[in-house]
Amino acid sequence: MGLLSLGTPLHWNDAKKYADHVRSHGIDQFLSVYRKQRSRQKQCLLWGDEVEYVVVKLDKENHTTKLSLRAFDILASLQKTEQDYLEGKTTQPPEALWRPEYGRFMIEGTPGEPYGATFRDLMTVEASMKKRRQLAIEAMLPDEIPVTLVNYPRLGCPNELEIDSEPHGKACQSMFVPDEVINPHARFPTLTANIRRRRGAKVEINMPIFHDKNTPRPFIDPTIPYDREVFDHDKEAKNGAAKPDHIYMDAMAFGMGCCCLQITFQACNIDEARRLYDHLAPVAPIMLALTGASPIYRGYLADVDARWNVIASAVDDRTPEERGLKPLENDRFVINKSRYDSIDTYISNDAMYKEKYNDLDLVYDKDIYEKLRKNDVDDLLARHMAHLFIRDPLVIFEELLDQDDENSMDHFENLQSTNWQTVRFKPPPPNSDIGWRVEFRSMEVQLTDFENAAFSVFIVLLTRVILSFGLNLYIPITKVDENMATAHKRGSVLNDKFYFRKNVFTNNKPGANSNSHIEEEDEYELMTMNEIINGKDQGFPGFVPLIHSYLSSTNIDIETRCELTRYLSLISKRASGELMTGATYLRKLVTSHPQYKQDSVVSPEITYDLINTVDRIARGELKAPELLGDFNA
Repeated sequence: MGLLSLGTPLHWNDAKKYADHVRSHGIDQFLSVYRKQRSRQKQCLLWGDEVEYVVVKLDKENHTTKLSLRAFDILASLQKTEQDYLEGKTTQPPEALWRPEYGRFMIEGTPGEPYGATFRDLMTVEASMKKRRQLAIEAMLPDEIPVTLVNYPRLGCPNELEIDSEPHGKACQSMFVPDEVINPHARFPTLTANIRRRRGAKVEINMPIFHDKNTPRPFIDPTIPYDREVFDHDKEAKNGAAKPDHIYMDAMAFGMGCCCLQITFQACNIDEARRLYDHLAPVAPIMLALTGASPIYRGYLADVDARWNVIASAVDDRTPEERGLKPLENDRFVINKSRYDSIDTYISNDAMYKEKYNDLDLVYDKDIYEKLRKNDVDDLLARHMAHLFIRDPLVIFEELLDQDDENSMDHFENLQSTNWQTVRFKPPPPNSDIGWRVEFRSMEVQLTDFENAAFSVFIVLLTRVILSFGLNLYIPITKVDENMATAHKRGSVLNDKFYFRKNVFTNNKPGANSNSHIEEEDEYELMTMNEIINGKDQGFPGFVPLIHSYLSSTNIDIETRCELTRYLSLISKRASGELMTGATYLRKLVTSHPQYKQDSVVSPEITYDLINTVDRIARGELKAPELLGDFNA
């Protein structure tokens, strides 16, 4: 969740007048931290995970589900232990920290304290996640459950909220969801409304429909109220915003109402953070595909397995000029991506980086770039920051316009926290003992704590391999973008290939320095998911074998090694196809349901059985061998 502040949020017409003020002072705040912290060294790895939950009311007597909008009542109970600890009422630190999210039906849980660098720390992750789920259950009403689904399958359908409201809210002006689903903190309705106001239209989200045997061709959604005239923007659906053969959604809640699994690492220093940022960027689309678990939107099966493009469209505030639909007249740049997308530039200055990898024509603010360069920020980092700051601040609080730039990062975070990219480079907060960090953001939340722990541990171990073995994972940014598009496809884990580097040991490989040798070292090729994760003969060794090699080079006890192997085996079998991804499993639950009519419709009855099933799997009451094999979840 991004920056939360208290105050009076400005309407976009007023906020845009202060955009340059926020940008200028945001850069001053970054420079203050950069000057003070650029040489900072931390002794060891600290890291943490974020797991997001959807709160669902499950009526077992009537076989119905509703989205619960009681997140803030639940959070009040969950946060009491933390509050008591902060106020000195107890010396016992909280086992988990709880935060709100965009949706009033969502909660976010993190470990009470960061994990450390030892292998034993890795063994506490699953227990922490299980404890969080149990704490969440205890804070809820008997008929409420926390489910780690990426999204509620029927969000935007009628009669799916615990307290039904007409979708006539002024913030999102949606045809499908009321404003009541939005977190009531002033930031979120303002963010929602200002994205629409800045864009000059409602957001347009169109996910391709999964064409089953009885799905109409073309598919024209009969549930869209094309003739509604509550708001001026209602006519957009009829005028082309809703595409044939697609599932149409028109509100930020459809994207920011999605749950994910995020990992944040504290690096030893700024250089290590920048190195991790770069080498995790090509990994992000691979992990998006492998964790894909969101094949259903607004009551329909989609022909995609992942959420990312839904969120990218849900927060796309670019004007027609910025999207290249009209000549630039009132805006400064043509911007080729949403605020929520894959990274646009590598930032590390280590020896592995080559200018040709940054093959996007990067759009950045030249004045901000020059300001950073004059203050001793190197070219790559200056370009990165100047690129982030081409965006406008969307939520400005009147009371926070004037800040102490030496002791505040609010203006910087206003832009930083609304550039939602696959990987995020995070400076230390001012006056804090926190170091330089990297956030890995592409993974989808999984159905069980075992899976979420497995993917978290996998990414942590992969960062240790990258740093210990000096892996070179660079490929051109444009190929990373192509991989992101591939990652969304239905069944991409088994049916598609991804661009990946052939030789990841180039820094350690002796040889001639001829141009032909350099080109050969930099080669990439299309690989299957199985080859990337498990390796290929006479080629890329694979992430899982590399991690095993790393573990073999360390002083690790047999019991811990066996536990880690369970996690790695799950990843390996997902990549090989021996086990299903979450998306494939959820799709199978729908298509094999006795009430499914092969028409792509996910009915309330199917939704009830789906949510009841995944809840029982998460609690360990039901086995799911196609998803989990013989692992005891």
